[in-house]
Order: sequence, then C-alpha cells, then structure tokens
Amino acid sequence: MGQVLGCIQVDQSNVAIKENFGKYDDVLQPGCHFLPWCCGSQVAGHLSLRVQQLDVRCETKTKDNVFVTVVASIQYRAVAEKAADAFYKLSNTRTQIQAYVFDVIRASVPKLSLDDTFEQKNDIAKAVENELEKAMSLYGYEIVQTLIVDIEPDEHVKRAMNEINAASRMRVATSEKAEAEKILQIKRAEGDAESKYLAGLGIARQRQAIVAGLRDSVLAFSVNVPGTTAKDVMDMVLVTQYFDTMKDIGASSKSSAVFIPHGPGAVKDIASQIRDGLLQANTHQ
Repeated sequence: MGQVLGCIQVDQSNVAIKENFGKYDDVLQPGCHFLPWCCGSQVAGHLSLRVQQLDVRCETKTKDNVFVTVVASIQYRAVAEKAADAFYKLSNTRTQIQAYVFDVIRASVPKLSLDDTFEQKNDIAKAVENELEKAMSLYGYEIVQTLIVDIEPDEHVKRAMNEINAASRMRVATSEKAEAEKILQIKRAEGDAESKYLAGLGIARQRQAIVAGLRDSVLAFSVNVPGTTAKDVMDMVLVTQYFDTMKDIGASSKSSAVFIPHGPGAVKDIASQIRDGLLQANTHQ
C-alpha cells in the first residue's frame, strides 16, 4: 500500500538508493520517504551500514617451505557519505575483499619462517588492513578491523613440532634429574666422609683412653707393690683381659667370632706389641 501511495520506509542502520528513471538521484536516510512513482522515482536497493565480518582462509607457504592456512577476519562497513559508491561500484564486496586479502597474505608470509609467522601475525594483519583500507575506500567501504585469528600448519608439520617440543622438554627433564642425582650422590658422599671422620675420631679417642688407663694402672701397681716391674704388670693385665674376652665370647650363643689356633703363650707376643705401642705413644707425646 505504501508503494502504491508513493511512500517507503527505510529501517535504522540502513540507507536506500533512490533513482529517477533509472538514474541515481539520492540516498534516503532511515525514516519515511515519499517517492512519486508516477514521476519515475523508485528505490534501486538498500544498503546496510552495520559492521559486517568476513572470514578468509588463505593457504600459502612460508620461507622455510612449510604450507600453512592463514585465517583472517575482516570487519568492514559501508560509509553513509559514500553510499552511492558502495552500491554502484562493486557487484560483490566480499569477493573483492577476499581477493585483496589473498594478495597481501601470499606476498607477506613467504618472506617469513614458520616461527616468525606466528610471532609477527599482528604485522601481517596490519599489512592486510592498510592494503584493504586504501583499496576499499575508493568503493565507499571502511575497514574497521583486521585480525589474523589462526595459523594452521600442515598436520605432519604440527606433529613434528610437537615431537620436537616433547623431545626438548624430555632433555631438560633428564638433565634436571641427572643434576638432582649428582647432588644426592655428593651429599651422600659428604655424609659418609663426615661419618667416617667422626668414627675415626672416636676410635682414636678410645685408643688414647685405653693407653692412658693402662699406663696409670701400671704406674699405680708398680708403686703399691714393691719389686714388680712394668713388664710383670702388663703381662698380668693382658692375661686377665685375655680370659675376660674368652669368657664373654663363650657366654654368647650368637657370637660371630672366628677362632684360630692360639694359646696363652701367645700373650707374650701380644704384650710385646702393646709395649711397643705404648713406647711409640710416649715418644709422640
């Protein structure tokens, strides 16, 4: 009914292209407009001013001969002041934008290695945006934003990259494990050395105490029993210790002692060795 009466409505965020006898006449803004069709006025079409998005998938090759698929997201809109250019100059806006994206990406990515492509995707997006801005502004369109949303290498390349990454991490883990084992062995060796050092100090002090006790006993016995010599006292002490030792060994049912042929006459040799040890101790003191 509105068209019969010569009235049309243009929705918000849209403009209408008015023609008069097939020739461009005006751009109709949102609202109600009177078009006397009997005078040759008509609406050639409508143009949306909203931001639109186009996702472009472009397959190309990097500098190190790796095929990748670059996914670019282009956000664009028609400029109200250039609505006539946007409506008349392009028959397929999306195809035109896609052609420019292909051209820029296939000119930029082959100059970069695969790693550089990932690192410099913002630079690639900026190059695409600049080229589109220069080209599409002539046709009445504004490029709002250009994003490189994904870079997909070939499946075999991704698998190889994952294997390289896994091997690198395994190498680091092995190195850390070996370093920890090294530290553990060093600490264990330091502990063993400290233990042996302390055990040696204990044995040395024990022997010093034994020597000092035997010396005091010999001197005291010689003073209290006139006519005895130090040799007599040492022989008696050694014989006493010998029988005490035999008694202790025989009293234990779980003794691990090893018996060798011996007799009390061997005490003389033992006494000679002890006396030599005492003399050397006295000499060092």
